[in-house]
Amino acid sequence: MNTVLVVDDDIDVARFIEMNLRVEGFDVLVAHDGVEALDVISAQLPDLALVDVTMPKMDGIEVVRRLRAAVATASMPVIMLTGKSLPSDRVVGLTAGADDYIAKPFDTLELIARVRSTLRRNADMRALSPLTGLPGNHRINEEIELRTKEGSCFAVCHVDLDNFKAFNDSYGWLRGDDVIELLASTLKISAAEAGFPQPFIGHIGGDDFVVVCTPDQVESLCAKAVERFDARVVAMHEPEDVARGYLSVVDRQGHERHHPLTSVSIGVATTERRRYEDHRDVVAVASEMKTVAKARAGSAVAIDRRSD
Repeated sequence: MNTVLVVDDDIDVARFIEMNLRVEGFDVLVAHDGVEALDVISAQLPDLALVDVTMPKMDGIEVVRRLRAAVATASMPVIMLTGKSLPSDRVVGLTAGADDYIAKPFDTLELIARVRSTLRRNADMRALSPLTGLPGNHRINEEIELRTKEGSCFAVCHVDLDNFKAFNDSYGWLRGDDVIELLASTLKISAAEAGFPQPFIGHIGGDDFVVVCTPDQVESLCAKAVERFDARVVAMHEPEDVARGYLSVVDRQGHERHHPLTSVSIGVATTERRRYEDHRDVVAVASEMKTVAKARAGSAVAIDRRSD
């Protein structure tokens, strides 16, 4: 259950909004000026704040500015409420850091819809990888679980970089991030070319990705992704490493180790020949096949061909 803070110096308006939010299943906190609002937030962080612009002691614009300046509340969604309807007033609120803006008098159904959409949008943003902009673990899990329950025919691809630690150790994590972004871009382009339905792409974290698509899309998509990645990743290595064909890394014991250039491995599980009752079993098979792909030299794709 989400908690919403209502901040308005008009007691009747605050009570009206509180009542309607509670009817819709929200927990509600109330404050009647900006200073009180900050005190309430410091005691119990809400999921969203509805903040009136014109208030005594501290106005809504200053409240939003202070929320955005503090680490704990920098990403907390804020909807501003105001009796002013000029575009310039709206710009001031949004510039201060508000996520949305509602002019009084407002329609109750619209207010509730704005609250729900802002919370949903904020949750979606938190679920995205900040590096690649792709959905993270929670959304990936939802996608695979939903398809398993529906009984639809689909494929799960577990995508992973090879020798990525050696790359990071040799060139540093900033260049490592560039390789991760390259892989993300490669997967996005290859998925866009796969046609309808558009494949789902998620970023598990680090150098691990997941692609969910139809079985008839999987081979072409994986082949194109590997081809594109291999064509571009070579230039991200130093020329001397490319010339000799390996990375030279000194381990903790002071021994020099040779590692192949960075490549990509993809393990694929499909529901085309096997039935899965639990979505976690599909993921496990995809990860198993990724291990098979990693045992091969260079970039590789391994697809589970077994049947029940």
